[in-house]
Amino acid sequence: MPLSEAERQSFLAEPHIGALAVTRPEPGRAPLAVPIWYGYEPGGELWITTGRESAKALALAHAGRFSLLVERVEPTVRYVSVEGTVVSTEPTTEKESRDMAARYLPPEAVQPFLDFAAREHGAQLTIRMRPDHWLSADLGGL
Repeated sequence: MPLSEAERQSFLAEPHIGALAVTRPEPGRAPLAVPIWYGYEPGGELWITTGRESAKALALAHAGRFSLLVERVEPTVRYVSVEGTVVSTEPTTEKESRDMAARYLPPEAVQPFLDFAAREHGAQLTIRMRPDHWLSADLGGL
């Protein structure tokens, strides 16, 4: 059964690992599909962070849009897929980095992760997407 608008937005706002899919700029290549952390509040824009020179950043700059799928398998199989237009690409702020890490990690792991990411991942971009199209289902009743 499809989820209601409120259910799908609420589900997307939970901290699932997303599967990002974006068309690659190279001819003859399949879409890039990778796991990613994301942020979302109901009614707002979805946002991700990625390295400035990453394959994701390059593909997103070229395509101007992407899809994100989130799912769970317990207590029922439920998913939300959202597709939309990139509305902004800006350097990631310290607050955005901290907010994203705190969304996915226990409090004691946030600062060590931020220190590691600063050393190993380099400069980051925050890419915001306006959700244009949704697909969703909860298969618990089947």
